[in-house]
Amino acid sequence: MIRKEIINYSLRNLVHKKSRSILTIFSILIGITAIFIFISFGLGLYNYVNDFKTSSSADKITVMPKGMSAPGMDESFALTDKDISAIEKTSGVYQATGLYSKVAEVKQSSIIRYVFLLGFDPDKPLIMELSNVKVIEGRMLKSGDDGKVILGYNYRIENKIFSKAYSLNDEIEIQGKKLKIIGFMQEVGSPQDDSQIYTTTDFLPSLYPVAKVNYAMAVARVDISNIKQVVENVEKELRKERGLEEGKEDFFVQSFQEMLDTYATALNVIIYFVVLIALVSVIVSAINTANTMVTSVLERVKEIGVIKSIGARNSEIFFIFLFESGFLGFVGGVIGVIIGFNFTLVTGAFLAKLGWSFLAPSYSVYLFLGCILFATLTGAISGAVPAYQASKIRPVDALRYE
Repeated sequence: MIRKEIINYSLRNLVHKKSRSILTIFSILIGITAIFIFISFGLGLYNYVNDFKTSSSADKITVMPKGMSAPGMDESFALTDKDISAIEKTSGVYQATGLYSKVAEVKQSSIIRYVFLLGFDPDKPLIMELSNVKVIEGRMLKSGDDGKVILGYNYRIENKIFSKAYSLNDEIEIQGKKLKIIGFMQEVGSPQDDSQIYTTTDFLPSLYPVAKVNYAMAVARVDISNIKQVVENVEKELRKERGLEEGKEDFFVQSFQEMLDTYATALNVIIYFVVLIALVSVIVSAINTANTMVTSVLERVKEIGVIKSIGARNSEIFFIFLFESGFLGFVGGVIGVIIGFNFTLVTGAFLAKLGWSFLAPSYSVYLFLGCILFATLTGAISGAVPAYQASKIRPVDALRYE
């Protein structure tokens, strides 16, 4: 038998046993679809993190309260101007500034929303450099911009935060005061970030005349060549300023790279876990494929004997069943990739509509080819043992098989 005849014979058998073939393909495509979805969204998150790594944030460190509260929410922790001064005087620190963070009541007609209001020093916009977010319409805040604010991206969109979108030079009611809008930030991709409001550190306390306003966190530009030592120096100076013993700090100092590494590590764990779950599905499908091929061999023992009796070699019998199992894996892989691709496209668009655009999936040629190749190899490997057993059947025994 020539190789073309072997392939045609295998394909005819798969079509003849189409119900069994479809079920086997279905079991394979489920695992491949899951793997494609998880990896594509994982790649999207990795690309999002890498964008920060190449930004101007690498030379920044942050000082934040310990605990689970968001910056500005833990009333027991407060950074003062003395703390900021101590940080700025530390060896290796070029510049330091504090960030106010308060929950603000924003009102449009009778609708009230509660969002984060951030106050930063326009002369030291380190927090903006850290977040790598820029103004896309209007201008950045300047010193003396009392009564003026910059809004997050979602305020420009109707029915996102309020039914009516805002424009430049409109007034927005915050904490019962009418403030002028001078700019809008670019989209970050998360509802919280894209609903934030920005003003100056000089003006923000006037919106909270009764409450005590303290810095929620500090950001410093440091010597990037020795950033680990600078972090240790800042910790030492803050302990001294705040009268704390080593090991009893109510704050932690972290470089921007450490923040990214922590996020990447957590992301790795999540991705590995979900891919592991998907691999379990693939293993189940591989067992199902092996079972299909074993059944196929048992049903075709006499047929194998006839084929061998007319001159087919063991290698050709082996190839017949190996091709069938590999082809089932290939078809399952192709369909799984198609389903996974369409699912991630729709889901990514849906998440973007909800304001979570940073969760957009990412694709590469290697992802498409890798999933299909993996499915094909899984199918071929799971069918290798039955194919080998089929190739070793003796024609005399096969023709007498009942």
